Amino acid sequence: MNPDYAWPSFSLPLKPEVKTSPLGPEGTFKQEEPRESRQEEDKGVPAMALKFLGNIQKAVTCPICLQCLTEPLSLGCGHSFCQTCIIGNKETDISPGGENSCPVCGIQYSRENLWLNRHVANLVESLREVKLSPEEGQKKDLCVRHGEKLLLFCKEDRKVICWFCERSQEHHGHHTFLVEEVAQEYQEKLQATLERLGKEQQEAEKLGADIRKERTSWKYQAQTERQRIQTEFTQLRNILDSEEQRELQKLEEEEKKTLDDLAEAEDELVQQSQLLKELVSDLERRREWSPIELLQDMSGIMKWSESWTLKKPKTVSKKLKSGFRAPDLSGMLHMFKREEGQGKSVDVGFCGVGD
Repeated sequence: MNPDYAWPSFSLPLKPEVKTSPLGPEGTFKQEEPRESRQEEDKGVPAMALKFLGNIQKAVTCPICLQCLTEPLSLGCGHSFCQTCIIGNKETDISPGGENSCPVCGIQYSRENLWLNRHVANLVESLREVKLSPEEGQKKDLCVRHGEKLLLFCKEDRKVICWFCERSQEHHGHHTFLVEEVAQEYQEKLQATLERLGKEQQEAEKLGADIRKERTSWKYQAQTERQRIQTEFTQLRNILDSEEQRELQKLEEEEKKTLDDLAEAEDELVQQSQLLKELVSDLERRREWSPIELLQDMSGIMKWSESWTLKKPKTVSKKLKSGFRAPDLSGMLHMFKREEGQGKSVDVGFCGVGD
């Protein structure tokens, strides 16, 4: 209960032939009913019977397990215990003389002298039937000390008390209020708290729905971005594959042209070498001729031999014209991310030496 609770100040309604007395500095009054009217009002409330039942319940309570006796066994000293409690109790170990001692009074007894107390068992059964009766429900509305109805609430002790408790020394000078009025105020506070918590619950449900909606939105955005990334990288791979095929085609064409030029130059050299061999062979034969034969030779081979020179093949480049250089994708991606973070547009392309 909240210690800062603002307790209302009010006076109890007065009845005829009722005395009043000051309650405290607030000017409130306590109502003192005549004993006769109180007795008539409490007529039918079996206060003495309840006390009697309480005494019986205490008498049929097992001192070991502190529950109602079950299959009660009694000792010679008059104390009774549950059968399972007294037989299995470690405190009743057999003494050197072969006897046990009562857990309550310590008087020696032997287990052969334990006897089933049917009278106590019947009392236990009767007490259980009384507890199950409708009158048991009324007991909780009565003061356990005086058997009177619990009609007042003590602010200091925060307890529900009866008229006799209010007049006792224990509650002297305390502020007491009618249970109905305090309960009404508590009901109003409870209702206000329930309404506030209901609104908090609605707000929590709304926030939960917003979070679930946001989660769905984020999942959709992530899935869309995932598909976009996969698509763009697929396009990049296609571009790279296409660029690879283009560069390989360029290399193949340059290789074929160069090798054809070299093969043509080689064939031409072979032809010149063959012609040169034939020319040398003719000149060597003519070296064995007589002077008259040499002078009468009108073939002009001498003149042609003197003017003949080797025709060199055209020069072929020793290096490839198109040398591909792979782009620095790591550097371009780094630059792209940096420029993208600054909101700038970046043109990422591929380049080759021969382009």
